[in-house]
Amino acid sequence: MNLAKKAILVLEDGRTFRGLSFGAEGETFGEMVFNTSMSGYQEILTDPSYAGQLVCMTYPLIGNYGVNEEDIESRRPWVEGFVVREASKVASNWRSSETLDSYLKRHKIVGIEKIDTRALVRHIRDKGAMRAAISSVDLDENSLLEKVLASPEMNNRELASAVTVAESFDYPATSEEKYHVVAYDFGVKTNSLREFAKFGCKITVVPAETSASEVLALKPDGIFLSNGPGDPASMKQTVEEIKKLTTENVPMFGICLGHQILGQVFGGETYKLKFGHRGGNQPIMDLTTRKVEITSHNHGFAVDAESLPADVEVTHVNLNDHTVAGLRHKTLPVFSVQYHPESAPGPHDSEYLFTRFIELMEAKKEGN
Repeated sequence: MNLAKKAILVLEDGRTFRGLSFGAEGETFGEMVFNTSMSGYQEILTDPSYAGQLVCMTYPLIGNYGVNEEDIESRRPWVEGFVVREASKVASNWRSSETLDSYLKRHKIVGIEKIDTRALVRHIRDKGAMRAAISSVDLDENSLLEKVLASPEMNNRELASAVTVAESFDYPATSEEKYHVVAYDFGVKTNSLREFAKFGCKITVVPAETSASEVLALKPDGIFLSNGPGDPASMKQTVEEIKKLTTENVPMFGICLGHQILGQVFGGETYKLKFGHRGGNQPIMDLTTRKVEITSHNHGFAVDAESLPADVEVTHVNLNDHTVAGLRHKTLPVFSVQYHPESAPGPHDSEYLFTRFIELMEAKKEGN
């Protein structure tokens, strides 16, 4: 790590932070967001839902346990840039294969450290998530601000097509195979596939643009709509294809972007949150059981409860701001949540949602 190399972070409202470069040198742009998790930086870096975003970690020391090949959640890191208070120079863990710094360098991810991350997070909470840039090559804040203002906004930005797989593939069950699930890859995390696999599901992962007819030709027992990046309002064609699938009475489970798409499928609307929910400590109440679970989140958009029709009920609410955190159709075998039940990293309170989906598929099989 070259501690002498300077770097700069500029927000679109002109707020500037000066620090030191780590990871790859260069210049990068994206929406500035923050994550409140104390660990799990490797899973965060490789979560495709972060495409188009610069991520600031609120925990002050990041990188102390290094990076390993077992904990990656997709084929590569997707964050546009990484912001930390202090990047650990030492990776101390028996599973570690390299340092965070070398990992970011290898994948050409630009980072900045030694800035006041508390001030940055307070600013975003006050003003909202906004476009920003990190640069270790152009240290002129006025020059960089011009480039930030010319960069794309997150509103109406479609990004699922940038992170999805090029071709479908099968992920095998790791216990006795009982079900076949087709998973739309809008930015799916590997641990979602692992969760299904341990319940006896063979998963066929298909690209985001796959048509309803192609999915039905695979004769699935259930359909999974994954997490992913971007504005759900930009995915009108996908919404139309999923709408066709809901008429087939096939059990369907959506998370995050998949949840937002289902909200639109049933006539609801989505809107951009001020600074989003990102972290592993979000309290959610399951209104069907009145239990509170601590959950992992990564999203900047939400479904508007007032826009939902009478045949769709809200099943979960976020206790921090009372936004919609879960939906269920009253007559169709379709439900969704606005968070990450695959829990990579944790917590693991939400695994029961996979069981609910398995029960829906089993009931459908028995009904046939």
